[in-house]
Amino acid sequence: MVAGSGIFEELFVLELANNHWGSLERGLKIVEDYSRVVRFNGVKAAIKLQIRDVENFIHKDFRERTDIRYIKKTLDTRLPSEGYAALVRAIRAAGCIPMATPFDEASVELCVKLDLDIIKIASSDLNDWFLIEAIAKTRRPVIVSTGGSGLKDIDDLVKFFNRRNIPLAVNHCVSLYPSEDAELELNQIDFLKDRYPDNVIGFSTHEYHDWERSILIAYAKGARTFERHIDIDDGKHPLSPYNSLPPQIDTWFKAFRKAQELCGPPGVQKRIPPAREAAYLDSLIRGVYARHDLKAGARLIDEDVYLAIPWQEGQMSCREFMRGERLAVDVAKDAPVRVADIESPYR
Repeated sequence: MVAGSGIFEELFVLELANNHWGSLERGLKIVEDYSRVVRFNGVKAAIKLQIRDVENFIHKDFRERTDIRYIKKTLDTRLPSEGYAALVRAIRAAGCIPMATPFDEASVELCVKLDLDIIKIASSDLNDWFLIEAIAKTRRPVIVSTGGSGLKDIDDLVKFFNRRNIPLAVNHCVSLYPSEDAELELNQIDFLKDRYPDNVIGFSTHEYHDWERSILIAYAKGARTFERHIDIDDGKHPLSPYNSLPPQIDTWFKAFRKAQELCGPPGVQKRIPPAREAAYLDSLIRGVYARHDLKAGARLIDEDVYLAIPWQEGQMSCREFMRGERLAVDVAKDAPVRVADIESPYR
């Protein structure tokens, strides 16, 4: 595992995206509402922004083409660098980790200027090597989503960051907004863990039916960083179905805690049963009983004994009886054959 990868372990990324709608006040309200949910649940969370150098990101001949959805939304959600700086300060003050998805090289420079802890590579930019190289030069931990990607693209990107010893988390992602349950393909987490054992594997989701089941499964499969889009209902702006509201994120966090409880410690060695479990199982084992009167000096064979419950304190059990033990004392029919009744240096 690359040094610094621990930042991704059990990390929740809350994607604010452009839901501030160009309003710093609205963005600060989202940070306030969600950081409260984070604190109540005691989880580690990052609030992620999206940054674009709008004047150069959109070709000058297309800046008036509001009929193109992506262009219109980019224009409608513009925020000056001072606004991003204010959001980052608020995120830090609220106890969360500030991070961002930059979509161009100038935005990468702003990420550095804002001293963001983590940088995200969107699924759409997984093979944008101009952008990837700019992000790598920052030497900051990176999370990449793999929605719609080809295997070679992921292989190349993972190799690129691992060779440079830059922490990289790889998120399974389905880039359908929203995603139906049948489209989640959570078994891909198994594939990614097997293929990239040196990287933290995560799950970035755009589902909208449920906030419990998928994280239970994803955690059990080994995903350790999780991402969802967030928003607030202010009655003024449209809500996308793949965005979560604060009560839903609260449910999500609680499902994560339940997943931790159900899965227990890391499965890297055989578990040690607690004393009450051992005591329960001991109560179920069969003890050794005399089938007929037995004399001292007799060697025990199957015809001399039988096994039955309950096992009694000090009695030989089916676990110890090896056949051929010599009795040191007489044992009456149907009486328990005790460990102390057997000839032994430890008798």
